[in-house]
Amino acid sequence: MDMRPPEAPYYLAGGNEVALFEQCHARQLAVMLKGPTGCGKTRFVEYMAWKLGRPLITIACHDDLSASDLIGRFLIGHDGTVWQDGPLTRAVRSGAICYLDEIVEARQDTVVVLHPLTDHRRILPIDKTGEVLAAAPGFQLVVSYNPGYQRMLKDMKPSTRQRFVALDFDFPPPERECAIVQREGGIERAQAHALVTLAQRLRALQERGLAEVPSTRLLIAAARLIASGIPVREACNSAIIAPLSDDAPLLGAMRDLLGATLI
Repeated sequence: MDMRPPEAPYYLAGGNEVALFEQCHARQLAVMLKGPTGCGKTRFVEYMAWKLGRPLITIACHDDLSASDLIGRFLIGHDGTVWQDGPLTRAVRSGAICYLDEIVEARQDTVVVLHPLTDHRRILPIDKTGEVLAAAPGFQLVVSYNPGYQRMLKDMKPSTRQRFVALDFDFPPPERECAIVQREGGIERAQAHALVTLAQRLRALQERGLAEVPSTRLLIAAARLIASGIPVREACNSAIIAPLSDDAPLLGAMRDLLGATLI
């Protein structure tokens, strides 16, 4: 379990998402964060957990994630068989915020176990022990996913989607993204502006087949390399361009934009 840090995680709000989340938490509503990779969804959840004074349990979803991975399982120990709670069960018992990152990566039969926690019942049936666990005060379920990427692969079922209040996220406007990159990357304003300008130009390549565009997270990684003394072009190539594609023509186009931006 991730406990509340002593200082607030840095988060620069872009709208009324903080107030909306606070109202959802107060009214025991599950929340779905929709937006591209690396646009600040996870940092937002970390910030809200700090602001609300709640523990945060984060679960990275994947194809092999089973219901037992979430709820728990019996383990064989020296004194016999003992039950061990999974992360979802720990969150329900303790009244934590439970954050499932990239929820659609999990199997549908796994996602179904969340349903009783997302309506008026707020319960978690544990079939293996026969327990029906009522969510403690403060418990909240939060999930995230990337609609643009997932639409090509898989998506959430309507019966699941309609159990959540949806908050839309996107990359920040240039001035706000500059402030974030400058603060998180530890570089000067002019350097942050150059990185954001490069990102905007690279994001336009999505129409030319770039599956994932550079995220604010990648810009911060490049900024931290620059702050450590790595030359700007090398930092941008390694932290921004190289992670995006292995396609030679696309890499060439992106490096051309890098050269044009950093003249």
